[in-house]
Amino acid sequence: MTKRIITTTLACLAALALSGCGGMRLVDSDVQAFSALPTQPLPAATYRFERLPSQQTPQAAVQQRALEDIAEQALAKVGMQRDDAHARYTVQVGMQTTSRLRDDGWNDGWYGGPRWRMGVGLGFYGRRSSIGGMGWFPPTVLYQHEIGLVMRDTASNQIVYETHAVNDDLWNDDPAALAAMFDAALRDFPQPPQGPRRINIEIPR
Repeated sequence: MTKRIITTTLACLAALALSGCGGMRLVDSDVQAFSALPTQPLPAATYRFERLPSQQTPQAAVQQRALEDIAEQALAKVGMQRDDAHARYTVQVGMQTTSRLRDDGWNDGWYGGPRWRMGVGLGFYGRRSSIGGMGWFPPTVLYQHEIGLVMRDTASNQIVYETHAVNDDLWNDDPAALAAMFDAALRDFPQPPQGPRRINIEIPR
């Protein structure tokens, strides 16, 4: 009887885990933006990307190009068009990632011991969701991603727009989540509200 209960429970957990793979996923970003741009429509909405010397090395250039491709899609959504030959603005984008162990009550620092967790369905720890289950659980690594975008007027070389978005999550390399962060960073462009705010965007899992 006990064996049958355990087998049934594991089957239920497996089914819930598979169903959890579908649906939508939340990317929540802490955003703050500063603008000296006029309200839409902008008199000229063309731009080109500008890179720092550290972003021009062969290895960094590959990563930077991928980041700019994502930023270009987000900029197009707010009416900005890339035109390297006739750019009214220059745009610099950057990203940095740090990692840490998440303290969610299960990471007790005892790496050699078991973390026995039992449950059915979806459990929520802080802002993140996880599948209930039972077994051995290693420490959870949480990644903090921060993206930044700075826009300058080519005529005056003055910064006219600056925005940053920060996200804490379990993902480390996810273009779809990065795209959502850029969309959040450019929310209400070119006249965003003052002060920090939380912007939630749902993307497919």
